[in-house]
Amino acid sequence: MKQRGMRIIKVYTRTGDKGKTRLAGGQPVWKDDLRVEAYGTVDELNAVLGAVRAFNAAKKGASGARRLEDELRWMQNKLFDVGGLLATAKGQQFPNMPQIIGRDVTRLEKAMDHCQEELAPLKEFILPGGESVDPAIIMFLNRLSDALFVWARWVAKRRREPEFLWQRESP
Repeated sequence: MKQRGMRIIKVYTRTGDKGKTRLAGGQPVWKDDLRVEAYGTVDELNAVLGAVRAFNAAKKGASGARRLEDELRWMQNKLFDVGGLLATAKGQQFPNMPQIIGRDVTRLEKAMDHCQEELAPLKEFILPGGESVDPAIIMFLNRLSDALFVWARWVAKRRREPEFLWQRESP
């Protein structure tokens, strides 16, 4: 796989942003802008997946550990793509701009189908909603949420750990 050329020397700028940041094309926006919130949340999810990968690496030799590592690494790369797209103003185009396409959603679906072959069916769940952005990004993040849920169940089963069912409180 060809690596994209990017070099980050410093993560901070020390420019005194006064509550603003810039999108990928240089457009200034407030840091509480919904777009900034969205790609910040994607960054947080990516950090959590990094922690999951670290815990998974500690379980080398555990059933499914290698497959989980491969899928999580792919998910992290796609989340960087999503973050880059969310940090780009609508209508902006750049050379080598990442994409989220139907094939990415299909990959998540196939991974879930593979894991679910070993799992008992669920009786109920709720799909999260999305934001007003490219429908492919919404579909990918929605399916990623589903995939992470299925992967968690699959890992628990492979490691012979119990599933803890949600206990609803009575009103």
